[in-house]
Amino acid sequence: MVAVGARPARGQPPAVPEGIRGVRCHRDRRAGVRPARHGGVGEEGEGGGLSATTLRPPRNQADPRAIPWWTVQWLILMVPVAGAAVAVYWIFTDRPLWLGVVVAVSAAGCLALALVAPRAAYRVERWEVTDQAVYTRKGWVTHTWRVAPMSRIQRVDTARGPVQRLFGLADVTVTTASSAGAVKIEALDHELAAELAERLTAITQATPGDAT
Repeated sequence: MVAVGARPARGQPPAVPEGIRGVRCHRDRRAGVRPARHGGVGEEGEGGGLSATTLRPPRNQADPRAIPWWTVQWLILMVPVAGAAVAVYWIFTDRPLWLGVVVAVSAAGCLALALVAPRAAYRVERWEVTDQAVYTRKGWVTHTWRVAPMSRIQRVDTARGPVQRLFGLADVTVTTASSAGAVKIEALDHELAAELAERLTAITQATPGDAT
């Protein structure tokens, strides 16, 4: 691992930790190492302070069954909203044509969002676990990158909601000693989630550090 604040020898390129190599980097006097295309250098890590870690997109996607599961979640949210708008228009107004068009477009937009958003999230969300850290990227509008060093992990949990069980999926939640909150890997095959939780537990137990 690269020590925070460590300087490379004169004439030598900056070191990149194992597991995140392969990104072109260049020197920057203010922030150390920065990726040529992706953000993340000089960002505050889970342990506080500036990290010399260069972020790259994590390698792994959610299980493909995440798309129908997330679609069901969005429909549970959007169908009542669209139905309520139509009911208010039909019961409490004189049903003017222009308002009917507005309500119809709004209801169609809600349903379209329920179909598009899960597919957009699936294309963007990534996760990866190395011997040094857990990496995640979330957000199809605003990308949020998280890095949880193994030395800062306090506990690892898996969870399966009732709808998730229908699709054979589970989530892995990694709780760290960070005010930013837990790191969550969503929509994994439930067997993979159990194996991942076991692996993370074994790695963190073997990793020295202060997870407080």
